[in-house]
Amino acid sequence: MRIKPPSLARFFFPQLVWDIETDSKEIFLTFDDGPHPEITPRVLEILDEYDAKATFFCVGENVEKYPETYTSILQKGHRCGNHSYNHLNGWKTNNEQYFENIKQCGQLIESNLFRPPYGRIKPSQIKVLKQKFKIIMWSVVSFDFSKNTSPAQCLDNAIRFAKAGSIVVFHDSEKASTNLFYALPKFLEYFIERGYKFSVIPD
Repeated sequence: MRIKPPSLARFFFPQLVWDIETDSKEIFLTFDDGPHPEITPRVLEILDEYDAKATFFCVGENVEKYPETYTSILQKGHRCGNHSYNHLNGWKTNNEQYFENIKQCGQLIESNLFRPPYGRIKPSQIKVLKQKFKIIMWSVVSFDFSKNTSPAQCLDNAIRFAKAGSIVVFHDSEKASTNLFYALPKFLEYFIERGYKFSVIPD
């Protein structure tokens, strides 16, 4: 289980965004795979409680199913990015289908941010997509979605490796919800007590 991406990935793909350069005590929370009509609103409530902002990488078909939930993310001052329409694995999808799926999602989400589902994307796909998008990866993944990760482990995964400039991944999905709702408020509290703030990923 890799909490941080391997250094070789950063070396071979420097054109991808792995963290954010910042001189301030700032962390960049991200949530993948929503919107979800029950999970996402609770996430928004928690973020409000801690005056934290985040970036949500949304799946197009979920945006289409739950447009009011999607709109509420933006109304709360958060940012959204493209996570493809059907949560496609770039390694297993031919380029034409992959690009078309991202374009379909783009008709619902106006954003220059893209995160490849599963973090899996071919060099040939990067070459094309980087002309239109900032391709956002991550510094720290919480593994909130894993049935082999306990709530306490999820929190430890996030706290132990996060630092100023980190892009941290959680998921506003049903399978992640137990770990997410345990870890997220404690994670926010831990860093806010130490003078950090939480911001959207910048342009």
